[in-house]
Amino acid sequence: MSRLTAHVPVEVASAAYARVDALAKALRRAGSSRSMDQLRADVTADLLLGRDVGVTAPETAATVSLHMPASTALGITNSGCTLDGYGTIPAPIAREIMTNPHSTWRKVLCDPTTGTPTSLGRTRRRPSATIRELVRIRDRECVVPWCHRPATHTDFDHEQPWTDGGPTSATNGTSRCRHHHRLKHHPRWTHSHNPTRGTTTITTPHGTTYTATNPAVLRRDARPNASRDVR
Repeated sequence: MSRLTAHVPVEVASAAYARVDALAKALRRAGSSRSMDQLRADVTADLLLGRDVGVTAPETAATVSLHMPASTALGITNSGCTLDGYGTIPAPIAREIMTNPHSTWRKVLCDPTTGTPTSLGRTRRRPSATIRELVRIRDRECVVPWCHRPATHTDFDHEQPWTDGGPTSATNGTSRCRHHHRLKHHPRWTHSHNPTRGTTTITTPHGTTYTATNPAVLRRDARPNASRDVR
């Protein structure tokens, strides 16, 4: 077996992985019995060789989410830029991505005290889609402390299960990748997430507890945005 590596701009790599992942998921839904890693490898080889993958990816399959304060976008400050699934990026690179003619920008209103998104600044015909998108923008990644899968490729998970009376709302919704969504329901694992504070606490079957705090989208200081603090 061989490994093929390409050094490309971070936003290109993130978008490419998102498309490959979406095509692999489509193949899995179509009945393939291969693992997701095997399917991703197959899809990558087919795309590079110009072969038909066999499925069609949705239009948003290569979407990459970049978070940047308005002050940084205007060149007033140079901090607070993060790319989902990657982490902090320099302000000049963020502004370069911003000026790409194919970029689509969205206004996100944040609570000035907590920095937590409260509105997307627009309306949708389907409220459930708006709630899902608001949760993804707020969480940015799978809320499990050690998982950095972009929230755009995660499940909307009811923190309080729907069967137990949990509402379908932003305050009761979290972003969990499919693996950790299923793991949450394992009887030997304990999961607790506070969407308001952005904290997640997980206790493993061995009794080890991990706590992570997801940084706010809007920060009140000018310090570089660090990765999540895991203890």
